[in-house]
Amino acid sequence: MSGPAIGIIGGSGLYHIEGFADVTEHRVETPFGPPSDALIGGTIAGRRVYFLPRHGRGHRILPHELNHRANIWALRSLNVRWIICVTAVGSLQEKYAPRDVLLPSQFFDRTSQRTTHTFFGDGIAAHISFADPVSINLRQLLAEAAQANGVTVHNGGTYVNMDGPAFSTRAESEFNRRSGFDVIGMTNLPEAKLAREAEIALATMAMITDYDCWKVEEEPVTAEAVFGHLVANAEMAKKILALVIPKIPTNPDWPEHRALDSAIVTDKKLWPETTVEKLGPILARFLPSKAATG
Repeated sequence: MSGPAIGIIGGSGLYHIEGFADVTEHRVETPFGPPSDALIGGTIAGRRVYFLPRHGRGHRILPHELNHRANIWALRSLNVRWIICVTAVGSLQEKYAPRDVLLPSQFFDRTSQRTTHTFFGDGIAAHISFADPVSINLRQLLAEAAQANGVTVHNGGTYVNMDGPAFSTRAESEFNRRSGFDVIGMTNLPEAKLAREAEIALATMAMITDYDCWKVEEEPVTAEAVFGHLVANAEMAKKILALVIPKIPTNPDWPEHRALDSAIVTDKKLWPETTVEKLGPILARFLPSKAATG
């Protein structure tokens, strides 16, 4: 397995970052089923990087259909230890305008598929610490890169995760706004939970595309409006990523990289062999007989 790598989860087009060289395609089989698409590998500034289009190339997969476990397992199997997510969100507060970038520091879970938001079970119990669900170090690097590119960036805020695929009703949008949440989306919380279980440091660039539908003087959010803003933001996102990647350390020694030290509660002697095999990339450093990485 190669040295520690960086993962990017986002929409189509992001694998065309300037300076992305030695491009290869990786179709990874996982015990949780297929990832959203093939992973595109390459190098930027001498760092190994893997891109995964969250919804598949051509945007074929709805939010509730995403196989988050397969996506994160595939990235971890390629020794990804840092993930930057790029995702569209709706603004729930006046101060966050379309085409601004918000870097979430917290999440609120309004999803209904939580049993698929963990790798554990089947004989191995683990409870990750998730009080601070985003890597502070990686979020700060993103903030500095965004500021250097002249982007209006908000460093911190709460992302509320709904199921979708329909956008909010006005009642839901107003409730979320009055609850003090900052942005709303359909995909990022499961990625953050699973990345923490896989001992990957994760941070998110939430690209604001609309005001959801709480702001009655604005047109309610539509898919057409969302994708219009995303296309406009693509070049800016690529510039931020190109600036951040060389600044990410080569040695994975942040707190997120040892998240399982205090999380696994099942005695190792009781771990079922089939579960250990299924979670091979995640549990590798706990198994002396296998080559641990990073």
